Amino acid sequence: MYSLLQRVVTLWALLGGLLAVIIVLVTAVNVGAFTLDFALKPLGIYVPALPGYEDFVRLAISAAALSFFPYTQLKKGHVAVDLFVQAFPNWLQKILDHLWQVLTAVVAAALAYYMWQGMLETRGDNTMTAVLGWQEWPWYFPGVVSMALWSLVALGQVLGGKSHG
Repeated sequence: MYSLLQRVVTLWALLGGLLAVIIVLVTAVNVGAFTLDFALKPLGIYVPALPGYEDFVRLAISAAALSFFPYTQLKKGHVAVDLFVQAFPNWLQKILDHLWQVLTAVVAAALAYYMWQGMLETRGDNTMTAVLGWQEWPWYFPGVVSMALWSLVALGQVLGGKSHG
């Protein structure tokens, strides 16, 4: 079961990476439009930037950034300060490691719950982006999935799942 979770988390991170690439491409097009506008304006030629660029980037970054949290947990890549516990016996280090993983699982599950609540509230309020007029609530869903996966990975590590990190 844990190996299936590893594959799902890896695929989820790849999807987040693909979204990050799209953000970079859209940003490059927008910067190119600004550059062309600046260069061609003296000739009376105006090149508009992408309408709603900020709307898209704000929503997409929130989805893309959170998609990497479960993978980072899987690889045990989150910041850890081990200088203090290095001197502790191995058995105590393992207990502390499990304690932090349990705490991480609980915090990530709570974040998933509160993001779900925020998504429902945003949907109920019919919140739309300012320029594009997109519904905002669907963009919460990838964050909910990311937090749930993060919690499951941390819990799986506590219960004996092995990471490749």
